[in-house]
Amino acid sequence: MKKRPSWQQYFMRMAFLASTRSTCLRRAVGAALVRDNQLISTGYNGSPKLSPHCAEVGCLRAQQHIPSGEKHELCRGVHAEQNAIIQAAINGSSTRNAELYCTHQPCSICARMIINAEIKRVYVAQSYPDELAIQLLREAGIELILLDHESGEQSRLV
Repeated sequence: MKKRPSWQQYFMRMAFLASTRSTCLRRAVGAALVRDNQLISTGYNGSPKLSPHCAEVGCLRAQQHIPSGEKHELCRGVHAEQNAIIQAAINGSSTRNAELYCTHQPCSICARMIINAEIKRVYVAQSYPDELAIQLLREAGIELILLDHESGEQSRLV
């Protein structure tokens, strides 16, 4: 008999599926926002609606030689976590006490949005070099959990 994935594995796989829609040239990121084991919304990183994709106009961060983890504001893309929160708002779904599943650890900009969206727990499949994000999530009491979506093994980062 085939083993069913845990809820955490199931939703993290949805985040990875969302990442396949990414239009970012540097890093494909996906997110799934969940409350009470029900999917609220998904998001992936890419240019805003009605704007050309980086594949069409090039990557501003690459053109300016900006290293990963720095100057997040110098990007034409909207992050996956941001898009998931925005889509929940557009569709009238509260994010209070929700869980966010993301292929990568949120940056400090996304961490601030997660805090103000009152998301209670964030599962990530990969870490990201942003210590401020970790500090902000820790101060807000939001759990940050590294999840291996294949094995289901978890380790708490915050």
